Amino acid sequence: MNIIAVFAHPDDELGCVGTLAKHAARGDKVLLVWTTHGELASQFGDSKHAEVRSVRQEHGAWVAAQIGADHHFFDMGDSRMTGSRHEGLALARLYAQFKPDVIIGWSDDHAHPDHRMSAKVAFDAITLARIPKILNEELETRLEPHRKPLRFYQYPSAGSAYPTVHIDVSEQLELSERIFSFYRDFYRWEAQPDLFRRGRAARGLEAGVAFAEAFQLRQRFVPARDFL
Repeated sequence: MNIIAVFAHPDDELGCVGTLAKHAARGDKVLLVWTTHGELASQFGDSKHAEVRSVRQEHGAWVAAQIGADHHFFDMGDSRMTGSRHEGLALARLYAQFKPDVIIGWSDDHAHPDHRMSAKVAFDAITLARIPKILNEELETRLEPHRKPLRFYQYPSAGSAYPTVHIDVSEQLELSERIFSFYRDFYRWEAQPDLFRRGRAARGLEAGVAFAEAFQLRQRFVPARDFL
């Protein structure tokens, strides 16, 4: 299985790092993608964009290594994403190369516009990746379309009717807390690891396990099963 997680800014992936690590550990290919470098974070002050990119590339490499994933940055502009066809096509071309079976991203209604736009383009790219004439516009090297059925998972939203799926990440909790602490130290968050742990425990309580991460599967109906 190939899994691609698409987020707007470094640290957005905290809601699924346990799930990604669990899949990587069983041999699945995992690709972590950020559409911006999160360059407007106040911790960077007046640093030039090239300096910010360098720091963020280091962050991305470290997080991906902890998970056992590959990673990729786009440079669509922190708080400048528009959900455009151009942005969707950039992701579609990445899909065509990586061939994902599963996509993970933000919910459609998050307050941050980049989060909403990253969810939009991640979903739009599924269709764009299927159409050869779109996919290969102005390309010298032809890409083969990616047409296999995909599962599109999103962070939970109270306003969504999509079915919720829980993943038991009890064995990945220590790794998840390590990545949380890495970002907490950089951003100088006041939140402590016990708050992060309680969030995972609350999700676990919903599903009858110690610690869990939750997603909503973007589909209208849950597939039929043979039995309950």
